[in-house]
Amino acid sequence: MQISTQQDVEAPIEVVFRQVSDFAAYERQAMRRGADVRRLDGADEVEEGSAWQIRFQFRGRERDLRADLVAWEPPESFSVTSSTGGLEGLTTVDCVALSRTRTRVTLKTELTAKSMPARLLLQSLKIARGNITRRLDTRAEAMAREIEARWSRKAAAPPPAP
Repeated sequence: MQISTQQDVEAPIEVVFRQVSDFAAYERQAMRRGADVRRLDGADEVEEGSAWQIRFQFRGRERDLRADLVAWEPPESFSVTSSTGGLEGLTTVDCVALSRTRTRVTLKTELTAKSMPARLLLQSLKIARGNITRRLDTRAEAMAREIEARWSRKAAAPPPAP
């Protein structure tokens, strides 16, 4: 099953990529929602090979997810693989500069099932595909507007005094 969304952001590609690849922010967001997040590689910087172990509740069950950063090409793209209970995913985020101050962000997620329980879960996700896509579009739109707001505040701020 593949889900994707695309948003145009009024900000330079470097700014957009820095925001969409802020893994520390994603870690904090998951922890605020009750997940236990552990960085497996022990590094402070994100690079190809970075990995996370995430434990969370989903549909009344405790789940363990492993996420690995498999491609890292700033400021254009990155890819993350994930695996939990027979369900595997590949998420790719691509940034394309449309102009100096406009960037198109494309997010694609491909999910595959490797076990019977995962196939059942994937089938229920396929049934809810429209709702999932709509929610993803809404979140991507909100993130794009937040990046634009941060960029416009920074661009409008007076330069620091010498």
